[in-house]
Amino acid sequence: MTTLSERISQSAFDGSRLRVVLLLDLYDGAQNQFLEVYEHLQAQVSSVPGHISDELCQSIENPSQWLITSEWESAPRFLAWINSEEHVASVQPLHGCVRDTRSLRFSVLREIGKGPGPGSPSRTGPPSTAAASPDAADRAARAARGSLQVAPRRGDGVVRHALTFTVKPGSEPVVAELLAGYTSPQAQVDENTRLRRTSLFMHGNRVVRAVEVEGDLLAALRHVAQQPEVQALEEAINPYLEQDRDLSDPGSARMFFTRAALPAVHHVAAGGRESADLGRHALFYPAKDGCGMALARLLAGQDEAAVDDPTSPIEGSTVFQRDDIVVRLLDLRGPLDARPALALGVEGGHKAAVLARLLDSAKDGVPTTDQEISRFLARSEMRLITDRRSPVQA
Repeated sequence: MTTLSERISQSAFDGSRLRVVLLLDLYDGAQNQFLEVYEHLQAQVSSVPGHISDELCQSIENPSQWLITSEWESAPRFLAWINSEEHVASVQPLHGCVRDTRSLRFSVLREIGKGPGPGSPSRTGPPSTAAASPDAADRAARAARGSLQVAPRRGDGVVRHALTFTVKPGSEPVVAELLAGYTSPQAQVDENTRLRRTSLFMHGNRVVRAVEVEGDLLAALRHVAQQPEVQALEEAINPYLEQDRDLSDPGSARMFFTRAALPAVHHVAAGGRESADLGRHALFYPAKDGCGMALARLLAGQDEAAVDDPTSPIEGSTVFQRDDIVVRLLDLRGPLDARPALALGVEGGHKAAVLARLLDSAKDGVPTTDQEISRFLARSEMRLITDRRSPVQA
């Protein structure tokens, strides 16, 4: 059995508050334009469910460097906003005044603050409530804002991310051939960042590219985009995309990659080893409108239990989710269909019935019996196009 201290884990579902740090480098002379855009954006964000507060800071050493910190009730609330079309549209005006950005997201693990000061409202109330009201008010505020993380998680130094897009129906064989045949880019990005693994899957006309990076994800993505072999591949598949793009135009490229982003919302793996006999599989789950996050949470809970079970063939799992698109990446021993319910993420209890309520039945039907689970598993499995590891990891 895998102990909690051994388990590798990252999750948006730990229930803790989220602190988001956004570092910005502005174009020279763009400060006033940026402030106008920020005021409008802040007014929008303040009404988003789950948003608590934000702060705008300017560097005392370099006036072109700015910092925005925001606090959210939970990571799912933030992700629902950041991945929405409303967010894509709202940040568009920033691109004219921001040279570079970097976003960092942290679960709040501990919080140390000073007690109420002499001038705080809680100290000015009636004597009978002065001692009790600060604690009660603080507890109520914290309950409304979400909880702290219970304990630190153990990582493996790897950042996981995916991109997804669709191609024109009928072009799937050509696109699959192009994606399988390109030359891998140089794995080493810089002294701190390295491409670890790239896995490409297709399900119908949907492409999913999952990457694992040691170090800075943004630096790795920029490195890959600049490689001639990758640029040639992207140019070759452009005619087959359902949504037009021009990667030579910064605005078009930014919009494409923003909409294509498929974040990893949960990852769990047995720690201490990476077995050579593991197979990599991906499953596609079409969620009902508005049910993608709940579906991802259901699958994450299943995989937490599976990794801790010594009889389970699942060694690791990553759940990617954006809107109603949910993709589950599995590293497991043996064939995928050896334990269909486990592989699908519904083994035990009434999980199949819960999954059925979250799936878009109009697309694929809903699995309830063992036979239906097996058939749905076969329909959900994505076709592996290529799975490439950097030479050090091979």
